[in-house]
Amino acid sequence: MFAPRLLDFQKTKYARFMNHRVPAHRRYQPTECEHAANCATHALWIIPSILGSSNLYFLSDDDWETISAWIYGLGLCGLFVVSTVFHTISWKKSHLRTVEHCLHMSDRMVIYFFIAASYAPWLNLRELGPWASHMRWLVWIMASVGTIYVFFFHERYKLVELLCYVVMGFFPALVILSMTRELRPGVSVTCGLRQE
Repeated sequence: MFAPRLLDFQKTKYARFMNHRVPAHRRYQPTECEHAANCATHALWIIPSILGSSNLYFLSDDDWETISAWIYGLGLCGLFVVSTVFHTISWKKSHLRTVEHCLHMSDRMVIYFFIAASYAPWLNLRELGPWASHMRWLVWIMASVGTIYVFFFHERYKLVELLCYVVMGFFPALVILSMTRELRPGVSVTCGLRQE
């Protein structure tokens, strides 16, 4: 009994900061406080993401590190820039409904590409076993499929969209299962099984 009351945000003193839930086929309309927080928190990370990406680029020692730095940097910067533009237009220029709709779709799409970009350094620069070479491309195919899904089914099936994000976030990590780690010369471990 206590948990449902605790989770019901609308019955707290902070209810003014959040609107009521919307039906599954409609978009949530943030309050003024939420708009301001969205704009500030996303815009805050644009400069650090550019600086961090530049730092990765300048610290790159070879072509694969440079490519991975570019991919990750573009994904990270793109995420914050697109999200900031969307939230600002949504808040201050809400009369531009078509532009706002396109930016909202772009905001959702860029999340898929950021997930793929965040796996790029790990999949490109580590020796992760045979699955990694396939996963390098599969993660971008998953991002493309997610983008197509958002393009055709934007705001219709929110649970499916959430499931797509979660699967794409965890699935590439399965390459750990094919990773070989050498314990000592001639003895390696694959998926926890010793091989001599």
